[in-house]
Amino acid sequence: MGKKRPVIGIDASRAVGRIRTGTENYSAQIIRGLVSQPLDGDWRIYFNGHADDLDLPEVPNIERRNIPAPRLWTHVRLSRELMLHRVSGLFVPAHVVPLYHPPAVVTIHDLGYLHWPETHPKNQVRMLDMTTRWSARAARHIIVPSQQTANDLVGAYHVSADKITVVHHGIDPAMKTQPDHSDTTLRERYNLPGRFVLAVGTMQPRKNLGTLAVAMALLTTEPEVHLVIAGRKGWMHDQVEKDLAAANLGDRLHILDYIPSVDLPALYRAAEIFVQPSRFEGFGMPILEAMACGTPVIAARGSSLDEIGGDAALRFNADDATELAFHITSLLADPAKKLAAAAAGTAWSQVFNWEQAVRKTRIVLEESLLS
Repeated sequence: MGKKRPVIGIDASRAVGRIRTGTENYSAQIIRGLVSQPLDGDWRIYFNGHADDLDLPEVPNIERRNIPAPRLWTHVRLSRELMLHRVSGLFVPAHVVPLYHPPAVVTIHDLGYLHWPETHPKNQVRMLDMTTRWSARAARHIIVPSQQTANDLVGAYHVSADKITVVHHGIDPAMKTQPDHSDTTLRERYNLPGRFVLAVGTMQPRKNLGTLAVAMALLTTEPEVHLVIAGRKGWMHDQVEKDLAAANLGDRLHILDYIPSVDLPALYRAAEIFVQPSRFEGFGMPILEAMACGTPVIAARGSSLDEIGGDAALRFNADDATELAFHITSLLADPAKKLAAAAAGTAWSQVFNWEQAVRKTRIVLEESLLS
């Protein structure tokens, strides 16, 4: 009888569903990339329903397990599955290692709740702290998307740096496509203004959208430039809406809600400038997406945004609307500067790709779970 082949399980519960933000997109991209490459063993992919939503490549040695449960899926349903049908190791692309688990690798995306607890509901802070503390201790190895998150794990939870690997996210190749007919129809479908500054992300307090709105109100020399915000409502969104209203932008403010990923490239390309005003990000994917689409980027200083934006983004203090307004005005008033910023961003964004992210992730999984 031959030696039994090892099996690596993957938690795909965050990789499916109609509305995908950063963590969901990362999970889908990294899982597709991993299973498309040969492995000295088999993959077993776990879904909490919606298994057909993840378009996996048709390759051998993949087993899909759809084990839906309305509540406590990770700690009860997945734990039970792992107990009954054992695997050699488990990869969790989104934060939480189940209570019962084999040797595991987990991706922890950010610890923003430690830096800005007031921008999260109190019960959310407690839950995030508890689950992150557990996962950091339970996992054999941890993947993080930025050095910021690595430093936070070492500083806040005393995780050994040797237990952490930084793997930057990639950019969806769709962001690098050329303009086509969809760029024209996008303005009509979303009723976009002629010229606008864009922000993309879930509407929650740490995104600091109020400061961006105040900066836009200060653009006295560019009154025809509007502000467009694309993102679903997150926790404490009522406060965000109050902050936006306080800037008195009137009909210069456009809130689009969630935009499907298929429409994002055209939306980025339509914008004059992209602004990431967040007080904290674990990675900051919209910065790279906008850069890849040829749109100049302005980003708040601090957290992972310095690391991910590099020297290709203009910087401002997250509390200083006047400084932000100055950068916006300087780009709008100087076509050569705007073009140079866009070119720098496009070049910088080429560093980030999913092929490299998958390769580094695979190395971590093989060394941690198969060796």
